[in-house]
Amino acid sequence: MSLVLIPLLLAAAPASFGQGKFMTKTGRVTFFSTSIIEDIEAINNATAAVIDLNTSQLAFSVPIKDFTFKRTLMQEHFNENYMESGKYPRATFTGHFVGLDGTVLGTAGAHQVKAEGDLTLHGVTHHVTVPGTLEMKNGQLQAFALFSVAPADYGIEIPLLVRENIAKIVSIRVILIGDPVSGSAAPVSRSASPN
Repeated sequence: MSLVLIPLLLAAAPASFGQGKFMTKTGRVTFFSTSIIEDIEAINNATAAVIDLNTSQLAFSVPIKDFTFKRTLMQEHFNENYMESGKYPRATFTGHFVGLDGTVLGTAGAHQVKAEGDLTLHGVTHHVTVPGTLEMKNGQLQAFALFSVAPADYGIEIPLLVRENIAKIVSIRVILIGDPVSGSAAPVSRSASPN
C-alpha cells in the first residue's frame, strides 16, 4: 500500500471498502522517553488508520503537530528542533499482518499478531516488524502495539545541550479502535465475543 494512498483510502473508505475493513480518525499514539534528568511523554489522538482484515493490510498516519506535551516549551522544541514538523508533517506506517488468521478474532480476548511494513518518521523510512494484539469488542476492532524507536535511526538530531534529557530509545504505544466501514462486516463470527 503506497504512502500516498493513505489519505485517499481514508477519504473514500465508506464507499469503496468491502468486508472486514475498519477505520478510525481518532487513534491514539503516545511516546515515552525516560532519562536520568526527566521523563517526557506526548499524546496524539488524531491518528488516522485503516485495517483490512481481508487482505491483512493496515496503514496509519500520525500528524506530528497534534502531539501534546505537559509543557508548551517542550512541545515547541519537539516540533521545531527535533521533528521539524513543518517539513515532515506526518509519520506513517504501511504494511500487513504476518500470518493473520482472521477467524481467531471470533474468539473473545486479545490475540497476538505481528505487523510488518514501512515506518516513516522525519522523512526517513525503515522496514520494521512490530508485535501487537487485535481484539474484536463491541463490534469494533481494537489494535494495540508497543515498540521502540531510536530517534537517531530516523535522522532526528538531539541538540548536545539537552542530549542527556532525552533517551536514545523511545517507547511508542499505538491504540487504534476501528469502526467497521459502512456496509462491511468482519470475516469472523462475533458470536463468541462476550462484550
